[in-house]
Amino acid sequence: MGRYRPPGQPKSPYITAAGAKRLDDELRYLWKVKRPAITQSVKEAAAQGDRSENAEYIYGKKQLREIDYRVRYLSKRLDILTVVDRLPDDHNTVFFGAWVTVIDEQEKEACYRIVGPDEIGDLAGYISLDSPMARQLLKKHIGDEFSIQRPDGNETWYEITGIEYREDKSSS
Repeated sequence: MGRYRPPGQPKSPYITAAGAKRLDDELRYLWKVKRPAITQSVKEAAAQGDRSENAEYIYGKKQLREIDYRVRYLSKRLDILTVVDRLPDDHNTVFFGAWVTVIDEQEKEACYRIVGPDEIGDLAGYISLDSPMARQLLKKHIGDEFSIQRPDGNETWYEITGIEYREDKSSS
């Protein structure tokens, strides 16, 4: 079995200023703090002798490969990203970076922020610009309705009840 993986869908090259700072901070941490520490532990494990059965050495080398892979990815990705650091002139239309409040057919309310694909993950309410929900939301206004085809085949209708743009506090 080979290691070949077909290339994934290209990601949108947009990111908020706070998201770019988080990626840059991660890159600096990996390169300046974590990698030197792991390199030192591998060096110490290698000095113990037989490397073929040295679990600390083998695990350390694996960690270095993972760190190097992530550093390469972050370096390349940060080079091609476009930082969107200003608010749009029209605050009544959904654009990148907007917090959008929607209500579904069962009267359940949800709030989402449209961000770049590199920013989603552990931040609640953040959705990727490439997601079906975000693509439906873009350029809509308060009161507009739209539907999303769910993975189970059912269609769900939503109405936009609020659009808000907030300054990124964590980007400073």
